[in-house]
Amino acid sequence: MPDKPHIVILGAGVCGLYTALTALRNGASVTIIEKSSQPGGLASGHQRGKNFFDMGVHMLHAFDKEIAEDICSIMGDEKIDVPLDARIRWNGSNYRYPLKGIDMIKGMNTFHLARCLSGLVIAEIRRKLSPTSDASIATAEDALIEFYGAPLYEFFFEQFTHKYWGIHPKQLSAEFIRRKMPRLSAFDFIRKLIRPLIKNCKEEDLVERATDEETLHYSRTGAESMPRLLAAEVSKLGAHIIYGADIHSVTGTLCDYSLNGQNASVTATHIISTIPITSLVQYETSAPEGVVEASQKLSFKPIATYGLLVKKSTCTTGLYTYFRDRIFHRVGEPKNAGLIVQPEDHSVLIVEMTCSINDAKWNDAETIREQIQNDLSEEGICEPQEIIEWHHFKNAYGYPIYDLGFETHLETINKWLNSQPTISSIGRQGGFTYPGMHSAMRMGHDTVKKIITQHAPINS
Repeated sequence: MPDKPHIVILGAGVCGLYTALTALRNGASVTIIEKSSQPGGLASGHQRGKNFFDMGVHMLHAFDKEIAEDICSIMGDEKIDVPLDARIRWNGSNYRYPLKGIDMIKGMNTFHLARCLSGLVIAEIRRKLSPTSDASIATAEDALIEFYGAPLYEFFFEQFTHKYWGIHPKQLSAEFIRRKMPRLSAFDFIRKLIRPLIKNCKEEDLVERATDEETLHYSRTGAESMPRLLAAEVSKLGAHIIYGADIHSVTGTLCDYSLNGQNASVTATHIISTIPITSLVQYETSAPEGVVEASQKLSFKPIATYGLLVKKSTCTTGLYTYFRDRIFHRVGEPKNAGLIVQPEDHSVLIVEMTCSINDAKWNDAETIREQIQNDLSEEGICEPQEIIEWHHFKNAYGYPIYDLGFETHLETINKWLNSQPTISSIGRQGGFTYPGMHSAMRMGHDTVKKIITQHAPINS
């Protein structure tokens, strides 16, 4: 067994890059194979003219203190700290994001409030008196009704979930709700409703601050800074990063690819993949037929993003806002996070939406631009004549889709992968999961540590 393992990493997003950094620090040699011409993956940024446009809203949370401090050290003077200030637009008002129960009820009239609150109380009492096993809650609709009650599901969650995913909650797995949605307490609702009536109640006690003390990390050139500096660091430590490469096959520890029309290959001690797990199975020549079939039943939700240069000093408040009733689901204004925009009296908007391959959003149809302009105008964000640049970005693997039955297919793939001693699949796309950037980096760190312990001692 070699003293110095050679780890090949598929994908140069932030997960792949931090995985490489950990491997290099532990004495391994590293080769990274990346399809794009630059690092970053879903967290990439793109320079167009004098300005930078993010693929979407991507900032590093500080929840994992060790990784946050490590990344901040690598970013050095380019790093800026930004208090989280996110919003959700609903019923004509702005609310904090993550949306809390007390915010939702503020958006209801008295009738809807009474109905939804009673439904929530009944749901909570039912859960306490007669808990339902996870196995009996199959769909996202079942889970939402179980957690929030039928009235609140019908009033708030059903339409938004269907619009966002293009799939009705009846066709989504309950696992998505378990992993992604907060739990609301009816009794917490009531406590907050009556708190203003309590004498001598302090004003600051009336506001539920879901994001107190939460700091994000960003840069003056946007999302592109972190992957660029991470890539520079791993290159300095000896990693070989191959950009613009198309993978053809993975066989055990051998990866075949092409670069500039020339075929090449690299042999590893271990391959760590951060590319979509479905693609890895497609490339892996030894994958059994059942595993290949399972991978064909998993899917991702594509995303389309527009980067707009707007002739307006400031368009919104906060870092980004979610919308329930517009063509876009989120609009970010990174200038509010410190992005340098030129000219100085202009701003940049990042307009995000889910889509499908080859639909109008994916293909940047003129009708989509018109709808974006109309919706931005109706929201008071900017007027059509103020938009002076349009930049369109897209990614086919934006979000794993937790449709009905996905667990069985993913389990089939993971069971096979776990039997392969030289291949790991991690990250959002590689793990078919929903980690934040810090969690994806931690996955890479832990995977490397496990690999290292399987080899002869090496210098750290």
